[in-house]
Amino acid sequence: MPERLLKQATVSPTTGESEARTRVREMLTELEAGGEAAALRWARELDGYTGPAVVPASAFAAASAALPDQVKADIAFAHQQIRRFAQAQLATLSEFELELSPGRFTGHRLVPLQTAGCYVPGGRYAHVASALMSVTPARVAGVDRVIATSPPRGETVHPAVLYALELAGADQVLCLGGVQGIAALAFGLFTGHPADILCGPGNRWVAEAKQQLAGRCGIDLYAGPSEILVLADETADPELVASDLVGQAEHGVTTPAILVTTHEPLAHAVLARVPALCASLPPGNAAAEAWDRCGEVVVCDTRDQAAAISDRYAPEHLEVHAADLDWWLSRLRNYGSLFLGEETTVAYGDKASGPNHILPTRGAARYTGGLGVHKFLKTLTWQRMTSAATRELGPVSARISRLEGMEAHARTADDRVRKYLPGETFALEP
Repeated sequence: MPERLLKQATVSPTTGESEARTRVREMLTELEAGGEAAALRWARELDGYTGPAVVPASAFAAASAALPDQVKADIAFAHQQIRRFAQAQLATLSEFELELSPGRFTGHRLVPLQTAGCYVPGGRYAHVASALMSVTPARVAGVDRVIATSPPRGETVHPAVLYALELAGADQVLCLGGVQGIAALAFGLFTGHPADILCGPGNRWVAEAKQQLAGRCGIDLYAGPSEILVLADETADPELVASDLVGQAEHGVTTPAILVTTHEPLAHAVLARVPALCASLPPGNAAAEAWDRCGEVVVCDTRDQAAAISDRYAPEHLEVHAADLDWWLSRLRNYGSLFLGEETTVAYGDKASGPNHILPTRGAARYTGGLGVHKFLKTLTWQRMTSAATRELGPVSARISRLEGMEAHARTADDRVRKYLPGETFALEP
């Protein structure tokens, strides 16, 4: 039996995409031509900010002094977990050297990027965890220089974000948000160091700016408006399922929050509970509007069907509230990060549990995972040979080159056959 939609989103993740694409292209063109003056002009126009673009050292000291000890301890705890996980990721990566045949030595190196540009959102909320999640793995990977940017909150970047960025090891911090912040990182404005990679989450404008700059520099992944999908069976607690959907929906009015369940009574219980949870939140919270616009509830008959639906969505955050968690772990394949069992929740991963929360959105989990140390490393292959390697490689390379019609390539092999194996005869034609 096909799945049944008990609640369907009224807007899609791509709603408004064309407008954003056009506007961002115009802004990036202006920012590249106008440089630092243009970036400051956009900061003044969009954020009402007239202060310095580069956060001064005094602001970091003031931020540390202003924060309660418990806040600083919590940030330090989160940083320690994120760093430990990143270090464990790094330990799984290795360089190697292999002699494929006598005299033919090959291998690869892991080379850190030189400059990472880390974007830390800060419009609606103070995203302290995003500061840790972007800068920390870059530092663990060995990146030479880490530059961060975040929107102003008053006279400078939010003090907790500044504290987190300093703790994680950012070399410089800019007080710029949105497209102008991304452009400053990419073009090296105010620092003189264009980013080799742009990383960090953001709204659709930030995500679009990163997409348009991809190729000119690297980007971590498409990390746009947040998403959650919950898979649940008859063992799930509807209160926790509803709470977790609302917990992610507060990110913004474009946040998809999706329930896929094999138990229709649970679906109805969650549908009844979510509006009350949204209504209990502080005024101005985005959860209610996000649920109305982007929430979905899907009922299906089997767990295989539920898993297939989830893989089709390829959500950023995927929670499983169901029996036989090992089955789900082995079966599911398209997600940014997976949260198995009701004992964990996206909020743990978002803030402090260790795995990175900068994750693919809008279906990008079909082809990439989240941010990690590997994003800040280049895997560079190399080869070194003695003249003995030419006996095997020379004739084959010459013949394949001529088969392809590339005579100049073939002759570079011919030259080495003549030089290193004089007097011997080889078939050099295909």
